[in-house]
Amino acid sequence: MTASVDFDQGAFVRALLDPELPTPGGLEARRGLQPERRFAVYRNNVCVGLVDALSERFPVCRQLVGDEFFRAMARCHVRDFLPRTPMLFDYGDDFATFVSSFEPARELPYLADVAQLEYAVGQAYHAENAAPLSMDALRALPLDRLAGATAELHPSTHVVASQYPIVSIWRRHMSGDETAQLELDHGEEALVVRPQLAISVTTLPVGGSVFVHALERGGTFGQAVEAASGLAREFDLTACLQALFLAEAFLAINVSH
Repeated sequence: MTASVDFDQGAFVRALLDPELPTPGGLEARRGLQPERRFAVYRNNVCVGLVDALSERFPVCRQLVGDEFFRAMARCHVRDFLPRTPMLFDYGDDFATFVSSFEPARELPYLADVAQLEYAVGQAYHAENAAPLSMDALRALPLDRLAGATAELHPSTHVVASQYPIVSIWRRHMSGDETAQLELDHGEEALVVRPQLAISVTTLPVGGSVFVHALERGGTFGQAVEAASGLAREFDLTACLQALFLAEAFLAINVSH
């Protein structure tokens, strides 16, 4: 299939993603084949490929709604959101936002946050490899000067805060144990890190995600505590640091002299 000189690339892309649109003009098929039939096959292959990519990227979301519903939802997403890079592992960064406004999924209000967590897991998997800060280095930190220190986080580190127990939901479906009952009346803040080969998905105390975001922006530990405490008066710094240390989320902690 080739294109003539008056080919409209924009119309081609729009028709490629919307099966209700007619075949764009300016297409020519070789060997006497009809361009409409060739384009229909090509359009189907592109759509199926992108839907398959989303299906692999968001397996828990797919389990939560069922394969048929998920693929229908994914097709709607594909119409509105094209990949921005040739790397399909980046595709789906807008999926959680799309799901949050997808009317048929309204009965599962936590679905968008689960999608955000799953995207973070995928990003962590493909993140740059880096050696985390060793436990010996952590033990040697002068705790009395920690408030003025800054941190370098592992490139795979992501946090996702939700008013729903997204980590518990994710673990339940990833383990295949769907017998346990989930209480949806509390939130969880997810910490995703891949310091070595395995991805770690754990929870942070309330305010932990704000604490991490403040460190990511270059704030000191003292400033990060202030930001987290502004959201949650009961912010537990000890529990938060313990979770971050155990997950090996730090590359370096820089203490001013």
